Amino acid sequence: MLQRIQSIWLLLASICSFATLKFPFYMGTDKTGVPSSTLEATDNFLLIIFTVAIGVTALLSIFLYKNRAMQIKFIAGSMILECVLIILYYNYSVQYVEGHFVLTSIFHLFILLFLFLAIRGIIRDNKIVRESNRLR
Repeated sequence: MLQRIQSIWLLLASICSFATLKFPFYMGTDKTGVPSSTLEATDNFLLIIFTVAIGVTALLSIFLYKNRAMQIKFIAGSMILECVLIILYYNYSVQYVEGHFVLTSIFHLFILLFLFLAIRGIIRDNKIVRESNRLR
């Protein structure tokens, strides 16, 4: 029997992705001198697009369970988008004079972890299918 634990990992990645729309990534003093200024995904259109794209592709990948190769491609694309998003966040955070990363910025690492675990689960399912085909 196929184990669909990757559906849970994909759902968790999607939830974390959409949660990053609400929570800040960086808090500090910006160049205009405003203290306690936060960097959030909703501050920039590009950050919103990447964040929503990652969440939607993770959610859509759950329903591609019959086409595991396509599912792996979607998840790998989401992982690449997440890496680009982390780089974008870092580039926007260096525009602050001083500050610190907020605890909720760890959601982005969780997204990468959940996507990696989902790919690992899909590969494990592929092995099970190949072994069962060999037994027939």
